[in-house]
Amino acid sequence: MPLRRAELVLSLGVLALGIFATVVAFRLPEAGGYARVGPNFMPKVVAGGLIAMGLWLLVEVATGGWRDAVDEDPAARGEQLPPAGVRVVSAGLFAQMALIRHAGFVIAAMALFCCVARGFGSVRPVRDAALGFALGLAVYLFFVKFLNVGLPAGWLAPVLGSAGL
Repeated sequence: MPLRRAELVLSLGVLALGIFATVVAFRLPEAGGYARVGPNFMPKVVAGGLIAMGLWLLVEVATGGWRDAVDEDPAARGEQLPPAGVRVVSAGLFAQMALIRHAGFVIAAMALFCCVARGFGSVRPVRDAALGFALGLAVYLFFVKFLNVGLPAGWLAPVLGSAGL
């Protein structure tokens, strides 16, 4: 199989982005305080992931091209997100922006998750809401407790505060 130029360029681009992110991450302050995790921790993790992905893609290019690549013919790709789905996902983004300050991060994340799931064809709103709530709560707790980043608790402040969370 001939070397695909686009695959090589994209692979090198991901690797370059990872290297750039690494340089930026190591320039951030390292003061972690009592949490022992500074503001450069997550950027370093993301940069490492980008470098690993770029190297992996380069190995794929060097050994015959990307595996299971999407067909270049739009008709052969299968279903695409219909315009109604795009509108629902967009509404979810606006709902998150509107809800995050007053309802809180977890509720806003749940609303976004529900809209994205619906936009991609889910017909199980209760399951989607439960998953969205669980994922939003997990992200909230990770940022608030592990990274010491203040996110709005909103309507859940009495519950999250009284549970020692």
